Amino acid sequence: MHQTPDLAATYYDEDMPEPDLNLLFALDALLTEKNVTRAARALQLSASAMSRTLARLRAATGDPLLVRAGRDMVLTPYAEGIRERTQNAVHEARAVLRPTRAEPDFSMLRRTFTIRANDGFVEAFGSPLIAAATAVAPHVCLRFAPKPDKTAKHLRDGSADLEIGVLGEMGPEVRLQALFRDRFVGVVRKGHPLELDGQVSAERYVAFGHVVASRQGRISGPVDEALAVSGLERTIVAVVPSFPAALAVARTSDLIALVPASLLGNQTEPQANVAGVTTYTFELPVATERITVSQMWHPRLEVDPVHRWLRQLVLSVCRRQVPL
Repeated sequence: MHQTPDLAATYYDEDMPEPDLNLLFALDALLTEKNVTRAARALQLSASAMSRTLARLRAATGDPLLVRAGRDMVLTPYAEGIRERTQNAVHEARAVLRPTRAEPDFSMLRRTFTIRANDGFVEAFGSPLIAAATAVAPHVCLRFAPKPDKTAKHLRDGSADLEIGVLGEMGPEVRLQALFRDRFVGVVRKGHPLELDGQVSAERYVAFGHVVASRQGRISGPVDEALAVSGLERTIVAVVPSFPAALAVARTSDLIALVPASLLGNQTEPQANVAGVTTYTFELPVATERITVSQMWHPRLEVDPVHRWLRQLVLSVCRRQVPL
């Protein structure tokens, strides 16, 4: 006879007592203050009560957490390792128990948002994103910061509100939302011999010099791996730090640039720069995987209604220009 599973047994082990979650707030205070007396004052407890709580925390974690160092107390390596996680857990718990109900008045909002993104994203999406933001919140400022590397440091320390790009080693706590899928295309100046070829073959593609974009100065990538399968190799003549720079070089030379299609927008006609020089865009003669561009943020901003508005704004602008 089939028996309905005991849901309580599924989630709780009777042999393992549930931890007292009140200890989490005490732990956060102790790790922040690094002092029993000050932690007690922060939680409006007596010093003796906090000392007993510290003893319970030591028993629960199996770690001393705070130890004497002369007249002061210092955190153990384990305590240092869980300090940020503890702060995030307490912040999330408070946000769940005390949610913000009032809708912000965006017409009066004065706030600067820092968005880490590469030059290609700013060139492709910066203008429509600024217009969409200021149409609702005319006093906000979008500060686009350079992104020389992939790191969660700026999200963690609060110096950036959003990170835009391809997911890297960002840490398990970082929130992620896909904005759009992108692909790479080839670009040459208008009148380049490849434009006259029409359909660009792999052999013709490698017959010309190339300019590539890399923040780290890397020369080879997925396109080179795909060409190598056919025994072909392209000649890299120049390496520049950004895709707009690669595009600028290609516009005024016979070099081929490799850039994301999103940088060129949805236009199919040749594009002109301020000097009147147009470009010809073509599909690569080898298959490469598409890339997913995402927005990333720290969990402490998850329930912030203003930050939630910013994320939705970025999503809608990106999806409007480049579908997922």
